[in-house]
Amino acid sequence: MANKREIKKDVDFLVGEVISDCYTYLLINGEKNRDKVIEIIGSIVDKRNDLISRVNNQDRTFDTKQVKSHYKAINADLMAAIDDSFSKLSKLSAKK
Repeated sequence: MANKREIKKDVDFLVGEVISDCYTYLLINGEKNRDKVIEIIGSIVDKRNDLISRVNNQDRTFDTKQVKSHYKAINADLMAAIDDSFSKLSKLSAKK
């Protein structure tokens, strides 16, 4: 199991990749779908804040199964949010 710092770095890295791709889309396409891209950025930042909060506020139990399941759930939510954001951005770029 990774430590909290590594999980936070993973969250920040992946969210940063989504935001970077969103800004690249805006740079290439100009003002086209600007509001939708800003909405994607806002939703992924909100999800990032939620995930970091969940990492920081884990129950102080010493049951390793609960701790592992807690962090697996965070990882699953992170991957789902990243995939959802990238798929929304892909749909926008496919609409030309």
